[in-house]
Amino acid sequence: MFRAARNLWRLVVIARVLARHDALEPLADTAPWLVRPLRQLVKPETDGRRLGQRLADAAVALGPAFIKLGQAMSTRADLIGAEVAEDLAMLRDRLPPFPANEARTVLADELGQPIEALFIAFDDRAVAAASIAQIHFATTSDGREVAVKILRPGIEAAFRRDLDLLFWLAEWIQRTQPRLRRLRPVESVRAVADMVAIEMDLRLEGAAASEMASNFTEDNSFNIPDIDWTRTARRVLTSARVNGIPVDRRDALIEAGHDPLTVLEKAARATFNQCFRDGFFHGDPHQGNLFVANDGNIWAVDFGIVGRLDIATRRYLAEMLMGFLDGDYASVADVHFRAGYVPSDKDRGAFTQALRAIGEPILGLPVSEISLGRLLGQLFHTTETFGMRTQPHLLLLQKVMVVAEGVGRDLYPQANMWELARPLTEAWMESHLGPAARAKVGAETAIGFVQRMPGLAQRAEEALDRLAAWDNHTSRHASPWPLLLAFAAGAVLMAILLTLM
Repeated sequence: MFRAARNLWRLVVIARVLARHDALEPLADTAPWLVRPLRQLVKPETDGRRLGQRLADAAVALGPAFIKLGQAMSTRADLIGAEVAEDLAMLRDRLPPFPANEARTVLADELGQPIEALFIAFDDRAVAAASIAQIHFATTSDGREVAVKILRPGIEAAFRRDLDLLFWLAEWIQRTQPRLRRLRPVESVRAVADMVAIEMDLRLEGAAASEMASNFTEDNSFNIPDIDWTRTARRVLTSARVNGIPVDRRDALIEAGHDPLTVLEKAARATFNQCFRDGFFHGDPHQGNLFVANDGNIWAVDFGIVGRLDIATRRYLAEMLMGFLDGDYASVADVHFRAGYVPSDKDRGAFTQALRAIGEPILGLPVSEISLGRLLGQLFHTTETFGMRTQPHLLLLQKVMVVAEGVGRDLYPQANMWELARPLTEAWMESHLGPAARAKVGAETAIGFVQRMPGLAQRAEEALDRLAAWDNHTSRHASPWPLLLAFAAGAVLMAILLTLM
């Protein structure tokens, strides 16, 4: 009861904050029954600010979970309009910083040494302040220029409060809305909670950055700064300082002599390699986390959120992507059924037809001409019609795809970054799904089985011995069961061997 009362009150607070900042406009058409009384009860602060500015201020007032929501929306100019997206972009790394004395206290407590023993210079001005942490520049005692990331004080408690609200809402939906259970709301919130838990430990972020750097040791077009492990702890992360132009400053890139299309091609290749080649990808590659160096190569920062994909999922995704790019909707439907994303009792032909209705309007169009609002609406209707369940492990990948499109739109609106990655997709599919790949998988399966055969035979013999002993103990008469079991086991082994030959 206390939990319900606490979360209901939190919903009241959220509605009141939105009303106070006059940020209820997006709900005016869908929930007029809520907006009208709130506007009458709460006097909005109308001072001529644009809607995006009001939404950004409301997100800051509501806390880190809502700031992250605003950050995600800032990449979708096609959904919310260019002006609103530009205003929400301030939520990425231009939030109010916490005081420098608090930052110094966290540093000394976490690293166990006075700041003077660690740095010969520490800039008290935060160069970037985001929802979870802020960045200060410093110079180490051995003369290296570094960036020091420090968690906001009290951030863990703030996230716990909002995550509890999300869990409570998800549990209520799952319990009272049978039609929405296929969306797996509790599992989806749990996936978010798991990501937040990792994001709250900066040592794990350092490990993620180090792992991704090792994946790109032979590709200098995409770079990750080195981690200073001696100056890193749970609430502090120190890494090499990155100097470059933010990837969303298109005019500055052109003025510096960089070709935006070339930069986009490098970003598309890096995104593809992370998702498909490595199965380990940057989970928050927004414009504030990507920089272009003087040599035209990309540097990425902020690895608090990363995702992983197993090889089977990567194969399914590659087939789906190529199927949509080729307009081969039958193959896309086949992938959905094989992966178990669509229940086997659904009509395959009808599902193929639905996919065609979704894909044909966008086939071959540049990103700037695609109505993702309409596309998402169609996808939701299709998933509802065919009983498709939400795949929580793909939620982060879906977000990354959305953010990547936003980056591509800023860099070169006329290009489709997924078309730029098409040659890589085709090459990857040939090496993982072509005849040679299938033969290799078959050979590895056969070799693995042969390697396991001695152990299997020994366990089978031991099992038969135990059965025979049990039978001798419980019956005075000879039993045919051990002989029959031995014959059956031999027949199964022979059938498998014949299949592999």
